[in-house]
Amino acid sequence: MTFLHQRFLLSISIMFTISQLLLVSSRGPIYKPPSVERLTDRFHSTPIEGKMSTFFGEPNIRMKNNGSYADIILDKTSGSGFVSKDRYYHGFFSVAIKLPTGDTSGVVLAFYMSNSDVFPHNHDEVDFELLGHEKRRQWVLQTNIYGNGSIKTGREEKFYLWFDPTQQFHQYSMLWNTHHIVFLVDNIPIREVIYNQASSSLYPSKPMSLYATIWDASKWTTHGGKYPVNYRYSPFIASLGELKTEGCFMSKTNSTSTSVCSKSSTPLTSDPVEGDEYTKLTSQQTIGLYWARSKHMFYSYCKDTSRYKVLPQECNN
Repeated sequence: MTFLHQRFLLSISIMFTISQLLLVSSRGPIYKPPSVERLTDRFHSTPIEGKMSTFFGEPNIRMKNNGSYADIILDKTSGSGFVSKDRYYHGFFSVAIKLPTGDTSGVVLAFYMSNSDVFPHNHDEVDFELLGHEKRRQWVLQTNIYGNGSIKTGREEKFYLWFDPTQQFHQYSMLWNTHHIVFLVDNIPIREVIYNQASSSLYPSKPMSLYATIWDASKWTTHGGKYPVNYRYSPFIASLGELKTEGCFMSKTNSTSTSVCSKSSTPLTSDPVEGDEYTKLTSQQTIGLYWARSKHMFYSYCKDTSRYKVLPQECNN
């Protein structure tokens, strides 16, 4: 091998290494997640079409794998999404999502629970919102919670993800019972809202439907529409699967509504997420929660003194 050939190969190797470093640095530092219990393994997946109905944008919904998976699409004509056939009191709700690639500024994929259709002025809500970003083509994860409130009373927190959510499926899960609400990503808790006197006013208390939607949120997510959705890159396709919806749901009998609890399609006498193992986080989960919040959270309403002259009561706990 000649000297020039060696230098050529070395320069190629250096350029590749630099490109890889730039790729990593453009997404921020990459941290290895800690090992945690796989909470999702305790619950069985169910076909999307069995638990969900079309919410809007039916032409932009594609069912796959006999209804176990689905694509929801945003294009110039419409967004799209699902809503659950049942309303739930408590439970475990999870879905695997693969997000659209490319320039996704203004695109939002939401996996959330809400009853705003029934209680428009004092609704409850528990949200995962994946926000297409105008910088570095990077997705941002926002969590939010409302209790007997309006859109002005949200409790937002934002995270950078420790993986590329466009390359493969990742699990986004919500655990909701009378003790706490836990948001998990790939089984790692990223946020816990514990029920106590300070949080009782914001804690969801009424039955909610489950939603999965993709839509154009340019005016909301990109500084008043400064970086709107660029439809030259459409359609924006998000894939969903591995849906898990197990808990207490409303059952209408004649003119009355009662609560029916289920796990794996089997009626139970008690809520399947009310056992001792769901009362509080384990030591592994607590470590995971600290890791996610210390390494990846970049906004919390509890630190937003420009928004709140006096921080909400639960922020002092």
